[in-house]
Amino acid sequence: MIPDLSGLAPNTPVVVGVGQSSERLDDAGYRRMSAVELAAAAALDALADTAVDTATVASAIDTVAGVRQFEISTPGAPALLGRSDNYPRSVDQRVGADPGRAVLEVVGGQSPQHLLNEMAATIVRGDARAALVFGSEAISTTRALAKAEDRPDFTEQVGGQLEDRGWGLEGLMSMHQASHGLTDALGQYALFENARRARLGQSREEYAAGMGALFAPFTDVAAKNPHASAPVRRSAEELVTVTETNRMIADPYPRYVVARDKVNQGAAVLVMSVRTARRLGVPEERWVFLHGYADLRERDLMERSDLSRSPAAVMAAEYALEAAGITAGQLATIDLYSCFPIAVSNVADGLDLAADDPRGLTLTGGLPFFGGAGNNYSMHAIAETVQHARTAPGSYGLVGANGGSLSKYSVGVYSTTPTAWRADNSAALQAQIDAWEAPEEARRADGWASVETYTVKYDRGGVRTGVVIGRLEADDRRFIALVHQGDEEMLGLLSDGKPIGRRVFVRSFGFGNRVTTSQERMDTILARREPVLRDDYEYVTVRRDGHLLEVTINRPEARNSLHPMANEELDEVFDAYFADPELWVAILTGAGDKSFSAGNDLKYSASGKPMWVPKNGFAGLTSRRNMTKPVIAAVNGFAMGGGCEIALACHLTVADETARFALSEVKVGLAAGAGGLVRLPRAVPRKIATEMILTGRQVTADEALGLGLVNRVVPAGTALAGARALAAEIQEGSPTSVRVSLQVMAETEGIADTADAVEHPSSALESLMVSQDAIEGMTAFAQKRRPEWKNR
Repeated sequence: MIPDLSGLAPNTPVVVGVGQSSERLDDAGYRRMSAVELAAAAALDALADTAVDTATVASAIDTVAGVRQFEISTPGAPALLGRSDNYPRSVDQRVGADPGRAVLEVVGGQSPQHLLNEMAATIVRGDARAALVFGSEAISTTRALAKAEDRPDFTEQVGGQLEDRGWGLEGLMSMHQASHGLTDALGQYALFENARRARLGQSREEYAAGMGALFAPFTDVAAKNPHASAPVRRSAEELVTVTETNRMIADPYPRYVVARDKVNQGAAVLVMSVRTARRLGVPEERWVFLHGYADLRERDLMERSDLSRSPAAVMAAEYALEAAGITAGQLATIDLYSCFPIAVSNVADGLDLAADDPRGLTLTGGLPFFGGAGNNYSMHAIAETVQHARTAPGSYGLVGANGGSLSKYSVGVYSTTPTAWRADNSAALQAQIDAWEAPEEARRADGWASVETYTVKYDRGGVRTGVVIGRLEADDRRFIALVHQGDEEMLGLLSDGKPIGRRVFVRSFGFGNRVTTSQERMDTILARREPVLRDDYEYVTVRRDGHLLEVTINRPEARNSLHPMANEELDEVFDAYFADPELWVAILTGAGDKSFSAGNDLKYSASGKPMWVPKNGFAGLTSRRNMTKPVIAAVNGFAMGGGCEIALACHLTVADETARFALSEVKVGLAAGAGGLVRLPRAVPRKIATEMILTGRQVTADEALGLGLVNRVVPAGTALAGARALAAEIQEGSPTSVRVSLQVMAETEGIADTADAVEHPSSALESLMVSQDAIEGMTAFAQKRRPEWKNR
């Protein structure tokens, strides 16, 4: 029966062409195609799929939208064989199109379906007539030929208009997560997977068998797909049995059940208005309609109440089906994004689909077997779905496209059955998701806790890294922690025992949270350092002169900039200073006459080596609380960026005439996050502070004095001497009074009302009045002699 298409609105969107391309390294006709060439080949197939002259169809395209390749999906990622400066334009030139608009989508496997949803809505609004969406990867070729003498050069400079939407990585991975080993999707999905196993109450063996049973049918589909990168049938047992070739990557994943990124594949979809399709003469039997769709985003990793599920993905699928007016049971075809087993089982659980559903849960063979770990996998799924819909007119097919770490989910329901366009309700659904209750996170976790989920990652040499997400016993806050390298007892618990729900002990450090089996073991493997000065610092020098401590940053060759090791030493020194009752005043300066400190060591930061800052902040000062003994900055030369932030964190500053102050972070694409953005507006007039922060301009010593940024300006080369003189003046007074004064100032700093601040009850003042120094001070005054302070 031929459907009646006469009543369709002219701006109804309809998919009219799909195409795929691929090549494998061992193909007889292997052509070493670039990502652009693969996408163009798929796009030309999509144009031909309309059954209309390709040049005629190409001339009607007014919008092209490209899915990002992996090499342009991460800041700083290299393009080993070169790349196009405008990927969508490179492709449209090859197919003979000249669209007015070119789009490069954000990162994520949801991109193909999301773009199709968006382009269809754009056509409905009348802002486009025909849109070509496409994506591709040439990862296999790039890795194989990167070091070849005759390697191809895929560099293209085409220029032209481009709506580059950026990476879109916000919320997918935080710096805090990265510092705990979660820099990849693999580790995060493993956490979800183990949480799901715990929820189901399954043993490791039972859960592994389930993953194998889920993916074994996928290999059957891949084996028959000419575009599959690994067309090999494997049994359920073979998929999950750990062997030399199927090594464990991250518990519970052996290599065979994770997405395959070594692919050379491209896919494209052409969508246009009914009016345009009729004008071009596209046969109506080629038309496929989008009956339901949705685009939703899950809460960020640490904000999810249940780490074993992604309810947003299920909600998206349910809504798309509801919009289409069908149930999951009425679908003829299903393709669920399958980078890892839980990406499939999460939605299958929600829609009540069994692993052995006779319809299958993939049309391509899935990401571990068909391939396509890049963002464009689901474009292939859409192409297969459209082709199947045409072979069974009136049937329905669902594509579920997942992005991030069970983060972003886009769904489309397709059929040849004509339908009017339905605006989706994603915005209202997203508002519901955003309002879900989220657990509170403890960035710095200390104390007894329980394991909520975990994984153990394995490198190629077999070295294990344990990652735990847990809940603190004291307040149920959630935290992430690493197992200390070499802690075999904790690694054994995670690898062989039953860790979820197990009581463990966590402690925070500047380099992150660490977790182990008990407090006693934590004290053994990461013993607390004693707050005492030592003689063998590598990056600082210390000099003790009676009650005065002089600390010198000793990296003049690096303008006294600080890297993690120097920060740790300064943190240790100031721990000792504040703990030692015989040290009353500290001076911090920089070695040489060029620089107090140039701040963060940017060369070290750019080296790729691990970065961290002590819990007490940059130089052990910028985040330190309870600084109840004075620290004087003796600024000689430049105090730039973090160096200026160090000076701001000190109680007093003495600068020589050569001193220059600046929060220069904006000059290198950073921000003054070590306190400068907070302290400078509190130290100088706000407009001056804003100007300094936004321009990075330098302030001279005299200007800094006028602004109240420094206390004294002294002749060139005498900053340390000037600081010593100021320290001597402080030491004339009672160290107890100095300490209490700083404490009360800190306690009342946040009290806006002056009278309330004056009346603030402080135990420090109570203690002062009965201190030996108070008695000594009054007695000495009465006896007309110099007091002998005891600091108690």
